[in-house]
Amino acid sequence: MRFDKATDLIYEFKQHRYVHGTGVLTEVGRLARELGTRAALVRPSFRGSDRLVQVVDSSLVRAGVDVVGEIKGAAPNAPREDLHRITKRLEELEPEVIVCLGGGSCIDATKAAVVLRSLGGDIDDYLGAGRVTERLRATGKILTPLVAVQTAASSAAHLTKYSNITDASTGQKKLVMDERIVPERALFDYEVTVSAPPALTADGAWDGLSHSLEVLYGAVGSSHYDKAAEVAKETIRLVLEYVERAVRTPTDIEARTALGLATDLGGYAIMLGGTNGAHLTSFSLVDILSHGRACGVMNPYYTVFFAPAIEDPLRMVGQLFRDAGLTEADIDALAGRSLGVAVAQAMMELSRQVGFPTALNQVEGFSEEHIKRALTAAKDPQLRMKLENMPVPLTVEMVDKYMGSVLEAARVGNLSLIRNVS
Repeated sequence: MRFDKATDLIYEFKQHRYVHGTGVLTEVGRLARELGTRAALVRPSFRGSDRLVQVVDSSLVRAGVDVVGEIKGAAPNAPREDLHRITKRLEELEPEVIVCLGGGSCIDATKAAVVLRSLGGDIDDYLGAGRVTERLRATGKILTPLVAVQTAASSAAHLTKYSNITDASTGQKKLVMDERIVPERALFDYEVTVSAPPALTADGAWDGLSHSLEVLYGAVGSSHYDKAAEVAKETIRLVLEYVERAVRTPTDIEARTALGLATDLGGYAIMLGGTNGAHLTSFSLVDILSHGRACGVMNPYYTVFFAPAIEDPLRMVGQLFRDAGLTEADIDALAGRSLGVAVAQAMMELSRQVGFPTALNQVEGFSEEHIKRALTAAKDPQLRMKLENMPVPLTVEMVDKYMGSVLEAARVGNLSLIRNVS
């Protein structure tokens, strides 16, 4: 079977704590009942979501779980205002278990709301790595268990230790990273994604691909490289083979399943290691680009920047793109920067095929302010892990020279402007 490898990897990752496949939405009640009998339901408001909410409500009732209240979920990019609203409502409802039905932003905001409801303070107290765990140890408190029910093949927020929250006043996204915010249980019925429009489908596919790709790049020389390569190879294969089918025919269940599995594997990847350059820059582009699209624009440029340090993974990635007909380059004959350019050009071809921009100056609303914002954010201690995860690590003092060249290249679509670290 074409999906056996992916399914085996996901079971290895989550085992019994995760239910996924087609036609499985009705199992959410069983998962919630394992954690409590009084549930608050955080729900989406996109078109068609009422039907999904009805299925979840019915499943909870059949399992003996009382729904004490429904809460409207978060807008795209999980704005702070939505986080505070959800937190306040959770404090009022006092549930034993929280069920969140929605896409990545809804789940991210709910993860953060669970932290604030249980531990107090403001989200700034928890930005960065491991600060939730520190507070839990200091106070002896516990987090209310969360069941995350995913509706979009994209971020894998239902499986991971990350919560991205955006300050709308500055247009900057920041990150909570902590093992303790991984949802206790998760479910993803890939069939619910058939209503996703083509643009959202392609966004999500690029997000999942970027997770595995960036972790692979950063894993060179590490103890988890072999596993990262195994996961990345399957992620990228599934995206390249099925994304156009899913965009062209949204009701193609096989293609939807493939992208669901691929993006779940992206979640596995970011629990093995961290993302780096493209994700870091994407946090400063939230007002003009969706997350997956921002990663799709930026990853070719970071690929060239990292190329001399990542030849082995680049050959694997390049061969996958060649097998998919996205490049005719002789991948095995290339090395260093030349190899990076060939793979980057193949990535750009994928973006063109799904209707994505390949340079920042092709994006409506892009300005010099976005370059300045991205360079400033790269120097922020709360985002330091992204710099440290790079296969060519940068210090704060190196950001303007080297990351600046990557951003300038991405601005105009000219790979030759990228300066490699000698």
